[in-house]
Amino acid sequence: MPSIRLGLIALIVLIPGLALADPSFWKHEWPRTDFTATTVENWVEILSGGPPKDGIPAIRSPKFHPVGDERQIKMREPVITLDLPGQIPRAYPVRYLMWHEIVNDTVGGVPVAVTFCPLCNSGIVFDTRTSAGTLSFGVSGKLRNSDMVMYDHQTESWWQQATGTAIVGRLTGTELTALPSWMESWAEFSTRNPAGLVMSEPDYPRDYGRNPYKGYDSLTRPFLYNGDPPPHGIPALARVVRVGDRAWPLSRIAKTGTLSEAGLTISWTSGQASALDTGQIAKGRDVGTIRVRDADGQDVPHDVMFAFAFHAFWPDADWMLGQ
Repeated sequence: MPSIRLGLIALIVLIPGLALADPSFWKHEWPRTDFTATTVENWVEILSGGPPKDGIPAIRSPKFHPVGDERQIKMREPVITLDLPGQIPRAYPVRYLMWHEIVNDTVGGVPVAVTFCPLCNSGIVFDTRTSAGTLSFGVSGKLRNSDMVMYDHQTESWWQQATGTAIVGRLTGTELTALPSWMESWAEFSTRNPAGLVMSEPDYPRDYGRNPYKGYDSLTRPFLYNGDPPPHGIPALARVVRVGDRAWPLSRIAKTGTLSEAGLTISWTSGQASALDTGQIAKGRDVGTIRVRDADGQDVPHDVMFAFAFHAFWPDADWMLGQ
């Protein structure tokens, strides 16, 4: 659970090497994982986040109810929106993803994994159909560059959440397809989609609505990250809008409201609370909502993540600073 993870972070910091990844050590927990196949050059990049395999329980077969029946989610709370063509729009509240990190679902026959890594603020929806078949995902309990390492139930290969790529195991090198989705306030989703669906509260004893990472996005350095800081003097936990291998500082877009660049139109509107600020998600400071569209006005897959994570996984990428 996230609270367990945070409770162990201090111990990990005080005892260097305690949680370093070691295939020989982890083989008893991961007997089906082929550790000889990997793109990870140095195992010390991978750390235990605290909870064991499935200690943060991913959701399978989530339940939904109509927008009009929702009574718990506050208006400024963030949800991840998935609006596939021909399907009823669905909202996946971050109040649940905070504690489960992955929701496996099927929308209009498309199997998807809705993912959220609190330590990177990375929220991405993947189509889970691959050349190796349809996959479903769980939380490994491991972190790489502070980002969640997922695993698939079918082969127990390990996957980097931020990139959607298998990094350890039989499926190493396989990439998931990101689907157009975005994080917005419940007010925005419910107003635009009065006939939409919202994920129902999971049947787990969790304090949904609470942020167990209180004050996290105001820190100067992220948890369990030993990599280089972002360039250009950008704070490590500043939010950036990632589209492919480009990143736009969210602060730049918020100043103008709308930015057209590199064949994209990126817009910002106020009203969405940060899930990683105050102890109650609904009371977090306003970080706004980002939408990314192409020249035809179609939504484009993107991520609003912390700058350190973007730099860690795309070290030679383009920073769109407008200078």
